[in-house]
This record gives sequence, C-alpha cells and structure tokens, in this order.
Amino acid sequence: MQRIIIATKNAHKTGEFRAMLGSGYEVVDLTAFPELPAAEETGATFEENSAIKALHAAARFPGWVLADDSGLEVDALGGAPGVISARYSGEGATDASNRERLIDELRKLEGDSFSARFRCVLSVAEGDRVLGTWSGAVEGVIVPQERGSGGFGYDPLFIPNGESATFAELPGEVKNRLSHRARAFAAFREWLSACECST
Repeated sequence: MQRIIIATKNAHKTGEFRAMLGSGYEVVDLTAFPELPAAEETGATFEENSAIKALHAAARFPGWVLADDSGLEVDALGGAPGVISARYSGEGATDASNRERLIDELRKLEGDSFSARFRCVLSVAEGDRVLGTWSGAVEGVIVPQERGSGGFGYDPLFIPNGESATFAELPGEVKNRLSHRARAFAAFREWLSACECST
C-alpha cells in the first residue's frame, strides 16, 4: 500500500482526501507528528501557500506530501476572504467565527445571495521540490444564513451552481463529486495515473 502524507491537521480535509484516494493508499496527516511546527503561510496566492505547506512537511519526511490551500472568494467583497479564508476572523479564528464575520460583512450589502466560488490548489512535494500543482474551482452563491449541519468551513453558506442545497446540506459523496477540492484532485489523479513514479 502506498503512503501519502497530507499536510494538514484538519480531520475533515483528511477524510475527504482519504475518500477520494480510495483503499490503495495509506493516508497519514500531520496529527501523527505533533512535534512539527505549522508552516508559515506567507504566500499571496493559493498556489504559493499550497507549495509552502507541501515543502515544509516534505523536508522532514520521506516520500510524497500532498498539500492543499483553498478558500472562498466572494465577488461582492472583492474576492475576500480569499487566501485568508481560514483566518478571516483574526487570531484564534474558528470555522464558526469566520462564518459569523462573513455574514456580518454581507449583511452590510444589498441582496440575499452573492456570487462566489471555492478555489483549491493542490501541490505534491518530495524532498526539496514540488512535483506538480493542480487547481480546481466550483462556482456558486453565498447566502447570509447557515443551512445544514454537514461539511465544514463555509459549507453551510455556499450553494454550488445547479443545486438548491448548501454543501452542508448535501450528502458527502455529492460534495466530494462537485467540490473545488474534488476537481483539483481529479486533475491530480489523472497525472498520477500517467506518472511513471511511485510513492
């Protein structure tokens, strides 16, 4: 069984990656290495932060490290929260506090839904180099009230185009087919199937 380290301590992300990779991979995330300090996400783009996180872990562990950087872009807010999606409400931010700040910002505007997209960039690194980078996005709208109890992050506020339910209301298998992370992952899997390499 091939082993891939996921450069996250977010159990929700790890679960999504594990489901998308399938049974042929041993998936380990950074909760198994509590001594590893967090990477400093100093990049200005999802691409830069994805590479930073992948290289940070790959420098310390053998084999492949898969990292993602993802976030929400709301057009009416000039693309915010963007690359600071996980830290939108400031120091000590939580999913709940980030959603609360987003709702507060949207309630200052006219309208009851706002065009937005989730964006994800995946990077795979080994040692001191990035082997590849893949991106995916899903368009939709943000509604300024939470709906549903599934998912994580901004999922209770985001309705993907073509659906009437938020990501938090949709079954996990549907989200994993439609999501930004799933689309980036599909590009990664296509590369992986053609790659003459192994982890």
